[in-house]
Amino acid sequence: MINFAQKILYQFKEYFILLFLVLICLLLISNSENSKAKKLKAFAIANFAVVEKLSSSFISLFVKDESIDELKKQNAILMLELEKVRKAEKENEELREMLSIKDTSSYNLIPTNIVSKLTNKFQGNFVIDKGSNDGIIKGMPVINTKGLAGIVMDVTENFSVVKTLYNTSLNIAVNIKRTNVNGILNFNGRNLIVKNIPTTYDVKEGDEVVTSDFSTAFPPSIPIGVIEKKELNMLGLLHTLYVKPFSDVNTSHFLFVIKVVPSKQINNLEMNLIKKP
Repeated sequence: MINFAQKILYQFKEYFILLFLVLICLLLISNSENSKAKKLKAFAIANFAVVEKLSSSFISLFVKDESIDELKKQNAILMLELEKVRKAEKENEELREMLSIKDTSSYNLIPTNIVSKLTNKFQGNFVIDKGSNDGIIKGMPVINTKGLAGIVMDVTENFSVVKTLYNTSLNIAVNIKRTNVNGILNFNGRNLIVKNIPTTYDVKEGDEVVTSDFSTAFPPSIPIGVIEKKELNMLGLLHTLYVKPFSDVNTSHFLFVIKVVPSKQINNLEMNLIKKP
């Protein structure tokens, strides 16, 4: 080991001597009170600081900055909190509208929460948190704050299944309010439509569509939507009316069940139009 150290010392003795002399010079310069030595010392310190700053910036590109990760985490938390606030604001507005409707409605309304939405392209069904224990029975109409939402199709003690407007098996007797034209509204998988309206009838885009007096499943004059478009059939004798609902039922959080007992005899005939898939 000693021989190895001696060999290294002998082989690089010129470098060791140079390093030793440089250290002595730097020591002397740092302790010197000479004006030139002070300027040289200041210049060296300034350049060292610049090199240190550049090297730190370069190294930071490859070193993980924990503060950045913490900021990203805080941003994610704030984003989630903001979404909660937005959701709460929307639900608050919907609840205020529901309170207004309940206070002014002549019907006995049962407020409910939607606990599940079982929807696909052709079948829209909601599960609500009220059932037979709350006085709900099969066939009762369901509304939201803007208008008709659907009908109760199945009931248990504490929950009910609501078949919404966006269900191909639901057919609703409707009336075009301005001209008293009647028809049947259903969902074709894409749009709410009223088919087979004669072209001679006075029907315009923008006309309001409500539930019909002829319906026993739904009370009359419940708002549904407006006519958005008219389309002629191939023979040019009949119109298909496209109805834009007043509200998107699928975004609702709360619903009202109208506590109306349907006529058992007449309603059995009409319920044949409301077939389960």
